[in-house]
Amino acid sequence: MCTFEKRGRVYVLTLTGDGEHRLSPYVIADIRSALSLARSDSDASGRGRALVTAADGRFFSNGFDLAWAKAADSPAAIQERVVSMGNHFVHLIADLISLPMPTIAAVTGHAAAAGFMLAISHDYMEMRADRGFLYMSELELGMPIPPYFLALLKSKIPDPKVVRDMVLRSAKITADEAARKGIIDGAHGSAAETVAAAVRRAEDLAARNWNGGVYSSIRRGALPEICRAVGLPEDTEEDRRALLFTAAKL
Repeated sequence: MCTFEKRGRVYVLTLTGDGEHRLSPYVIADIRSALSLARSDSDASGRGRALVTAADGRFFSNGFDLAWAKAADSPAAIQERVVSMGNHFVHLIADLISLPMPTIAAVTGHAAAAGFMLAISHDYMEMRADRGFLYMSELELGMPIPPYFLALLKSKIPDPKVVRDMVLRSAKITADEAARKGIIDGAHGSAAETVAAAVRRAEDLAARNWNGGVYSSIRRGALPEICRAVGLPEDTEEDRRALLFTAAKL
């Protein structure tokens, strides 16, 4: 479902296989396990780390695993599975927003619905230009968009008209369009070039040797709407004092 490796100061998490990388509870758990490893290792060093998330094949992620949900034996069970995926996924988003290091998504293929939310939860996005698009498919599927999805879109996309078109018109955004609209940080000629660009950015950021706890605290402070939507608590004065004390020691 995913691989996880450490390249110097950079962790690389890759969704594996040639499929659509649908986000079942099992795939979500696998990703969260990898993020937990990155968090633990980063906590041991305290600073100077970064994460890249990429994917094999034509898709970055095509969203929730609706086929898995529909395989249940009753409408109630199907609904329960859909709710379960959402409940698991909100914790994954919270993991990324609170991760004590810069995060970069290498969008190597289509990123739709929850797959797009996974990508945009990172601090930076690099995207291949020769194939793939960003897409919110809920309107066409007849599914409501969770409030925390909307919080992500509004916090991460600078133009409210772009958000409108994505959620109320199901607009499909190519890499070149996404770069012009300020959604991504770079468009690249192939999947390999996209991953390489993401790793270069991660290496540059890790080399700044920032304190991971301070980085996470500042990110959460900059994204209050997302934090509230995914249930992340605000830093208290005691938390900030603890960070100052830790930073002084490091």
